[in-house]
Amino acid sequence: MNPLAENNNGRRVWPVALAVVVASLIFVGLVWKMQQYTKPPAPDEARKAERAKALAELRAAEADALKNPAWIDQNKGLVRLPITDALRLAERAWQNPAQARSNLIARVEKATALPPKPPEQPSPFE
Repeated sequence: MNPLAENNNGRRVWPVALAVVVASLIFVGLVWKMQQYTKPPAPDEARKAERAKALAELRAAEADALKNPAWIDQNKGLVRLPITDALRLAERAWQNPAQARSNLIARVEKATALPPKPPEQPSPFE
């Protein structure tokens, strides 16, 4: 073995180890800085009140939608009903299952019908 080769390997380890430590410290520093940069501000009282008000408005709108009937699409005849009213109507409609099934199929076809095609324009060369 060559004693110079062993000596060179020992000298090369320290710069590489130092570079790895410095690169790791730079990486940790960048991660720490990005965490500070992307951290949202702490919620203050004004923000808490704003969020509480928005939640109350959302809950009121949901309660209104559950309790009051309204039109979803008047042209297609789609109505939003409270659950209890819808159950009563379904119970009454399904007394005769054959008629209720044909009625249901007709309503689904009406609700999902595509609009008619626009009329084709004649060619300017005709």
